[in-house]
Amino acid sequence: MEIITQYFGSIPYSEEELIHFSDGLFGFTEMKNYVPLAFQDNSDALISLQSIDDHRISFILMNPFQLYSEYAPVLSAEDSNFLEASYDEKNISYYVICVIHEDMEESTVNLKAPIAVNTDTREAKQIILDNPLYKFRHPIKDFIRRGK
Repeated sequence: MEIITQYFGSIPYSEEELIHFSDGLFGFTEMKNYVPLAFQDNSDALISLQSIDDHRISFILMNPFQLYSEYAPVLSAEDSNFLEASYDEKNISYYVICVIHEDMEESTVNLKAPIAVNTDTREAKQIILDNPLYKFRHPIKDFIRRGK
């Protein structure tokens, strides 16, 4: 199959590459299937999560642990069951949505509502964390200044 993407032009993809959101993403509940496209080979530091339902929809994701090593998301029991997380959650990967502005000083990441992906089943869910330290809009510049 082939898809037109926002950042990579037209590219082939396979069914096995898809990440499925049964509930969709917040504000995009009708779009269920996405292809994750890394901006650098063999790196999940920065990813374009491209909708296959609408080529105009793509989210920029970051690996939160590369940005903020102390990040410690905890799945609720309901989310853990939904995602079929292993006991130690080793089959779950987390990503945070970035809002990139023309002035990079204004760019933010959402640590409060990360995307959790079961790496075995490719089922994903955007979750909301209870931790009050995590906000919906953390300026990326704050992490760079702290060297994190």
